[in-house]
Amino acid sequence: MSKKALVFGSRGQLGIEITRQLKRNGWDAVAFDRATVDVRQADVVTSFIESEIPELVVNCAAYNTVDRAEQEPAAAYFANGLAVRNLATACRKAKAKLLHFSTDYVFDGAAEVPYTESDRPHPINAYGVSKLSGEHYAFAYLDNALVIRTCGVYGPEGIHTSHGNFVETMLRNAHSGRQLRVVTDTIASPTYAPALAAKSVAMASAGCSGLYHVGGGAPVSWYDFAKEIFEVCQLTADLHPTTRSEYVSPAARPVYSALSNQMMEAEGFGAMPSLREALTSYFDRREESLREGNRR
Repeated sequence: MSKKALVFGSRGQLGIEITRQLKRNGWDAVAFDRATVDVRQADVVTSFIESEIPELVVNCAAYNTVDRAEQEPAAAYFANGLAVRNLATACRKAKAKLLHFSTDYVFDGAAEVPYTESDRPHPINAYGVSKLSGEHYAFAYLDNALVIRTCGVYGPEGIHTSHGNFVETMLRNAHSGRQLRVVTDTIASPTYAPALAAKSVAMASAGCSGLYHVGGGAPVSWYDFAKEIFEVCQLTADLHPTTRSEYVSPAARPVYSALSNQMMEAEGFGAMPSLREALTSYFDRREESLREGNRR
């Protein structure tokens, strides 16, 4: 008999990939979107987890509108912090493992090399504070929680989700003929959702617990990421470099937030694909998704 996993936040680009990967790996994966289960409601979460009796609970639900969190920090904290407490306490009662996703935004961006799991968090915005609180709740209530920090997730299902992703934003603006001004002085490690899902499910299935970084590999500026997008999809865009001083936003953002995957790799889970490999796969799968959507 296959083991059961529950996936909360299953309609997002990562939730979709996690659900698929679990099924590929032989799990009985049951997916819940926000309309079915709001993870902010403790009694509802507890009821679902107790009734389903899963071995694994995966939390892909999150409040990730960084600027809006500055105006409504309580909403971000409820979704990214207290909701994780709800899941963790329910998992403890059901003796289920929790896989939870956190973010590079728990760091302040003062580093010059990729952040490791041993680097001290120091968030500089409300969103980062809320995500760090979720990490603390997971580890406060569970001895075997698996928390994975990631960065700038983009997956081919982003074309169908409400918020999209950086790739889709670049494509949409390029097709509209707009001039694109993208920053060269903000560095991250954008992460391909199917690869993140594959690593995360493998680690959870192997019984890993604790804190791990799973980012997109080599650090890259958002401008260079945009250049690579257009080169891979062979689209001509009016792309120009700029600096973060051109953009003023309510939330401060880390200037450098690339993540080191060294710990994950050292434990035998392999390297993440290169940016070129990930984008090539992205556009192949994006075309498949569009074809499937047209057939529906």
